[in-house]
Amino acid sequence: MFLFRRGTCRLTPDQARARTDDGTVVLLDVREAPEWKAGHAPGAVHLPLTRLLAGAALPPDAQGRPVVAICRSGRRSQQAAQLLTDRGVEAVDVTGGMTAWAEAGLPVVDERGRDGRIA
Repeated sequence: MFLFRRGTCRLTPDQARARTDDGTVVLLDVREAPEWKAGHAPGAVHLPLTRLLAGAALPPDAQGRPVVAICRSGRRSQQAAQLLTDRGVEAVDVTGGMTAWAEAGLPVVDERGRDGRIA
């Protein structure tokens, strides 16, 4: 069973939030650690694209679940979604990334759970 329609490869921030809110689908932030620490979506799981490209496995919270990848602008997340799809993971990405997420008024928290910023 596919949670994403076949051929769907990108979601808007609002669509991504709706898909990941119930915990069935994982929001995977593929930005580097300093970017993640400055601000990320609440409930997101972190795995930098550089580690994913080096062959790292998905974090335990994301294994065996559909993934919505997100980065700052949407470029790295598009690459991550394709890489994950090639590995057999059901994956899409967020168009516009965390920048579009914040512009849509969706929450952003820092590493301590306080109001975050997009770095």
